[in-house]
Amino acid sequence: QVQLLESGGGLAQEGGSLELSCVASGSVYAMNDMVWYRQGPGQQRELVAAINPNGLRNYANSVRGRFTISRDNARNTTYLQMRALKTDDTAVYYCQAQIAPRMGPLIDYWGQGTQVTVSS
Repeated sequence: QVQLLESGGGLAQEGGSLELSCVASGSVYAMNDMVWYRQGPGQQRELVAAINPNGLRNYANSVRGRFTISRDNARNTTYLQMRALKTDDTAVYYCQAQIAPRMGPLIDYWGQGTQVTVSS
């Protein structure tokens, strides 16, 4: 069974930094883009950053220049380095990926989410 597990969330001071990690475990035959989403209280889920298997990146305008997404294909892991944090960054952050387990078709997988809270 393929699973995604996020870690690294917690409390941060405005202007501070946090790094999130997401590891895909189980039978991972192939994996397309790895994506970070977030959802604040009373808000819709939004895309934060995405990275394709070749390392090409895309960011939401609200985080561009402050957040950096990366991936380690050998470890089936993606990272989100967050700098210059703002209170508006407070949200639950989710990892998402399309994964083909055991040479099967691609399936969407989601992690459980990790809470990021930024204080002023």
